[in-house]
Amino acid sequence: MDELFEIYKQIEYLRNRGVKMKEIADYTNLAPSVLSSLYSNVLPTFANTVRKGTPKEEALDYALSQVNNVSKKKLMGNIQELKTRLFELEPSLNHSNKENQFIEMLNEEMQHSAQEIYNYSGIYMSYSLSSSTDSLKAEPYLIASSEGNDYVQVTHMSAYHSTHRGIGLLNNHQNAYIMFNERETPQLALFTIYLQLPMFDYPQMLKGLYLCLDYNRNPIARRIVFVKISDSTCMDDFLELKGELIPKDKLTAEQEIYYNYTCQEGDYIKTCTVPSPQLNENDLIKEKKI
Repeated sequence: MDELFEIYKQIEYLRNRGVKMKEIADYTNLAPSVLSSLYSNVLPTFANTVRKGTPKEEALDYALSQVNNVSKKKLMGNIQELKTRLFELEPSLNHSNKENQFIEMLNEEMQHSAQEIYNYSGIYMSYSLSSSTDSLKAEPYLIASSEGNDYVQVTHMSAYHSTHRGIGLLNNHQNAYIMFNERETPQLALFTIYLQLPMFDYPQMLKGLYLCLDYNRNPIARRIVFVKISDSTCMDDFLELKGELIPKDKLTAEQEIYYNYTCQEGDYIKTCTVPSPQLNENDLIKEKKI
C-alpha cells in the first residue's frame, strides 16, 4: 500500500504545476469523478489516518468508506498501472507559472501545509492584549484543512463578533503563518500571526506574535497565545464560542497567567506614522518611549 502515498504525491505534484484533473483522468483511464474522490478525500484521509497510527489496511477501508464511487478491489487491482501512468505524465512548460516564483512557492506550500495540519487542527482560544482597554482579549480560532484538502483554512472570530477566514502556512514543523484580510473587500488590511510550533505531536498550546493595523492604520505587534480547547474541526462547534474582552479584575487564575504573558510592558509595539521633520535616529528613540 506504500504506492498510495507515491500516487498521492504525484497527483499533488501534477496539480501544483497546472495539470488539470481532466487531463490526469484521461491519461490514467480513470473517470474524473473517481480521480477527484481519490485526490480530495480517499488519499488524504488514508495518509492522515496512517500517520495517527492506524494500520494501513484499516486506514484504507476507513478512507474508502467516506466516498461511494471508489472500489477497493478495482483500486488495488490497478494500483501499479495507475502509478506507472501518473509518473509518465509530465507537465508541459506552459503549465508552470515561471513569472513569479514566489507565488508558485506559496501555492506549493499551501498544498503541503494541508497535508501536515492534522497535528495542529482543532479549535483554539487565543489570548492577547486589547488595545482599547486594560483587558485580556480572548478570541476563538478554527484551524483545519479545507474541504478539498488543498490549503489550510483558518477561521477567526473577533472580540467584537466579526468573523474572518484566512489561510495558514506551515514551515518545516517549526513555524506557522496565518493570514487574514481584516477589512471588507475590496479593501486590503492584512492581519498576520506568526506561531512557533513545538517539537511534539498534538500540542495543546501555541505561542507567537501577531501583526495588524490599529484604528488609524498604524502597524502594531503583540504577543499571542493559542490554547486548544477541542480537536473538533466542526464549524457548528466553533460558532458556539464567542470572543470577548475580559477585564483584569474578572480573570480566572488560568487567564491571569495568559494576561501576565501577553499584556505586560513591552508586549505592545506601535509604529508612529508622523515622524519629526528631520526623520532621523532621534525619531526611533522617541518612538521607543511611547
